Amino acid sequence: MASLRLLHTSDWHLGKTLYGQRRYAEFSAFLDWLHQTLIAESIDVLVVAGDVFDTTTPSNTAQGLYYRFLHQVRATPCRHVVIVAGNHDSPSLLEAPRELLKHLNVHVVGTANAENELLALKDAQGHTEMIVCAVPYLRDRELRSITAGESIKDKAEKLQRGIARHYQEMAAQAKALQAALPHPVPLVATGHLFASGGQTGDGVRELYVGSLAHVPAQIFDPCFHYVALGHLHLPQSVSQQDHIRYSGAPLAMGFGEARQHKRVRVVTFESDRRVLQTGKDLTVPRFQRLERLTGDLEALQRGLADLRAENESIWLEVEYTGSTLRPQLRELLMEQIKDSALELLAVHNRVMVQQALGRSHPSETLEQLEPQEVFERLLALQAIDPEQQEQLKQSHREVVVSLQEMDTRA
Repeated sequence: MASLRLLHTSDWHLGKTLYGQRRYAEFSAFLDWLHQTLIAESIDVLVVAGDVFDTTTPSNTAQGLYYRFLHQVRATPCRHVVIVAGNHDSPSLLEAPRELLKHLNVHVVGTANAENELLALKDAQGHTEMIVCAVPYLRDRELRSITAGESIKDKAEKLQRGIARHYQEMAAQAKALQAALPHPVPLVATGHLFASGGQTGDGVRELYVGSLAHVPAQIFDPCFHYVALGHLHLPQSVSQQDHIRYSGAPLAMGFGEARQHKRVRVVTFESDRRVLQTGKDLTVPRFQRLERLTGDLEALQRGLADLRAENESIWLEVEYTGSTLRPQLRELLMEQIKDSALELLAVHNRVMVQQALGRSHPSETLEQLEPQEVFERLLALQAIDPEQQEQLKQSHREVVVSLQEMDTRA
């Protein structure tokens, strides 16, 4: 078997906005770059480990970008594309054209189904060249039965056991398929989950991080030569095991990720009696600069002046931390950047919002708050026992996650 090259990416979040700002130009530029990278790096297999779209109801424009890219892949050396659903995706939307895409060697897995998850990728001669356990985001209801009176710990442990059991079953099937082949081939697994010890990025909602079981690296059978993960936006290995990795999101999903180096992972498999694997990261270009400024009015004005002098398109998030109440802060800052390449997307006036916890100031909008924050503010207004508050918070998370996981396209 000749060498095989795999490119691992995830968490595209096509259609995501930033404080209402559309980002289609960035997504298009990234997909064009990825298309060229498949050619330049002679990639044989592309793996997208979940969260192709940002919502279960992506716009026509977001879907258009996705299908245009898949069409472009046909003109590259890439023989196979493997796509699994993430927690933001609609499984039914992704799987709707599955049979058609299969003829283009695009393999889409939206829901947990062993028959669809086990992929034997063929070379030009029809011989199996790679086995992929294409495991998508595993939804809570697919993995555990609900028992009355379960504690939060019981639920988490049951979910973790369900995830581990699913990967054990997939590994057993992959090894059986491998054993039937006349030559060794790489065994690859995918996942969209939170691995213990992983570092989150700005775009990963704490709601999901808190609700997904934090799974240990030990759930991945040693038979796998590479495990391509999605969900966390920082590129990183898991438990210092270089073959179990998050590729990270290719774009900064929020201002907290603005200084991160975004990457995709390229893995090369060589074979001489046994499969060997080496990997390298490729840095994704920055298609739109984001900057976050923090400080009192004078510090913010200095920062804006410095950025304006660079004469570059920059999207800004500003946090005012001064002690003086400044209700007209946005107007002051907007005046300073008038007729420049700077765009002020958000202004957070900390002094204005540090009032009574249960009351939102007019400058604070609901869009700036996560559902869990709203619920916690409501709890803070009530005389509820702290232990009961934790139980209520967990119950609220489960309800919201259940709603988020509801496939509106099904």
